[in-house]
Order: sequence, then structure tokens, then C-alpha cells
Amino acid sequence: MKLQIVVASTRPGRIGPVIGDWFTQQAKAHGGFDVEVTDLAELALPFLDEANHPMLGKYEHEHTKRWSATVAGSDAFALVVPEYNHSFTAPIKNALDFLNKEWAYKPVGFVSYGGVSGGMRAVAMLKQVVATLRMVPVVDAVTIPMVRTMLDEQGFHPTEIVEASVAPMLDELARLAGPLAAVREAR
Repeated sequence: MKLQIVVASTRPGRIGPVIGDWFTQQAKAHGGFDVEVTDLAELALPFLDEANHPMLGKYEHEHTKRWSATVAGSDAFALVVPEYNHSFTAPIKNALDFLNKEWAYKPVGFVSYGGVSGGMRAVAMLKQVVATLRMVPVVDAVTIPMVRTMLDEQGFHPTEIVEASVAPMLDELARLAGPLAAVREAR
């Protein structure tokens, strides 16, 4: 099973890649998945520029075809998302909106970070979006409140509570990935 980790922040000066790198190492050590990472800043999708509705799967642009292949080839997702103004970033919404059927019946977990809420408000809103795409959001999550207190020049230093939240989320993603693959095949 392939876990696709998606780093959702794209702004200059972002800390998403540092959090994403830490989580990627945790996911690899977990051993439940082959792990791949997509950084939306590197993917550089324009705002949705396909003429046809994504539900049709009739993509004209190479960037969409590549993104479609990445998502279609993944069995589970972990979205590394910051909270901006009590919500999620425009690039993650755009990346989700580019496609449709490729997302269906795949589990998704959230690694969120921010201030006092740790990104939970962004995740609450994102759950509505992913559920509409027929993804299955897992309850267990990695929530990183006051993230800047865990960063220094050497990197990210999570609290014990943050570290302890990783395995339950990955375990739940792994438990669901196989049965949901069977659901996709039966479709």
C-alpha cells in the first residue's frame, strides 16, 4: 500500500516541509506503507484550468495528468496542513478540486499545525471537502499546537504527546487502506 503525504503550504518561509519531513520519517519507520511525498509548492498546479469537469476525467493538461496518476496510484493520504485564518490553504483545496474519482474510497489522515488550535479548525473544514470526494477521514490525527515553540535552527522537536499521536493515525490508515482498495476494485 502506498501512503501519499501531501505538504499543503506553498508560501515562502513556510514550515510545512520541516513538519512534512518529520512526519515522513515517522511514516517510514512505522512500516505500514510505501511512502511518497508531494509538496504542493513543487507540484505547482495552477488554479484549476481544465475545461471539463473533473468528474469526467478528461484532462487536457500534462500537470493534471501527472497529478491524476499520483493520486490514482496512492492507497492512503496524510495531508500536512497549516491553519490560515481559521481555515485551510487555497493550494490544498485547489489540489483536491483538480480531480474527482481518483480520491474516492481512500483513507485520509491529517497532520495539522498552527497556533493554539494546532490546525484543528482547518481540519474540520477539510473533512467536509474530502468526504464529498468519497474519501474516508480517520478520527486519529496528529495535531501540533503552538508549533513555533517546537522549532529551532536544528529542526522540529515535537512534544511526547505529538509524537504519540503518529502511530494511531498511521495504524488506522493502514487498517482502512486494504478494505477500501477492495471497495475501489468492486466499483
